[in-house]
Amino acid sequence: MNDNNFQKRLGRVMTVLGWIIVLVILSVYFARYLDQQNNPNKDLSSMQRDDYKQVQLQRNRYGHYVASGMINSSEVVFILDTGATDISIPEKVAQKLRLKAGIKIPVQTANGQIDVYATTLDRVSLGEIELHNISANINPYMQGEEVLLGMSFLKHLDFSQQGDQLLIRQY
Repeated sequence: MNDNNFQKRLGRVMTVLGWIIVLVILSVYFARYLDQQNNPNKDLSSMQRDDYKQVQLQRNRYGHYVASGMINSSEVVFILDTGATDISIPEKVAQKLRLKAGIKIPVQTANGQIDVYATTLDRVSLGEIELHNISANINPYMQGEEVLLGMSFLKHLDFSQQGDQLLIRQY
């Protein structure tokens, strides 16, 4: 009888542990799946030729071009925004990057006018494409971790869209 109770308890414990393992595996899988849906460009497709460097981006399921890149020596996630004059960095991200806030400047956003702080980035890279001394702003009102990659970076490059692909070239 004592052996029988032990076996029943052991069976319940093993069943619970099995379910916990299955739930952990499913959680990890779906977290990776959702992350891939948001940023399909974690591992950028880059190419370097004699006369240009090229990056190919895949549009995410929400219709945006999101890609991993670098500011100075730190990894960031960019959202390409041709409507943004400068690179716009959430204040929380700017603090992690140890960026210095310059003068306060008013900017017009889709939600109205706000004050941001000017800054200059030593180096911004997207795959093989790298630019230096790029103007940006620190935005205390932006939520999240994504950096808007605006025209202060993109104006130095050629880009064309074909279907869900965006080709960006630096000559």
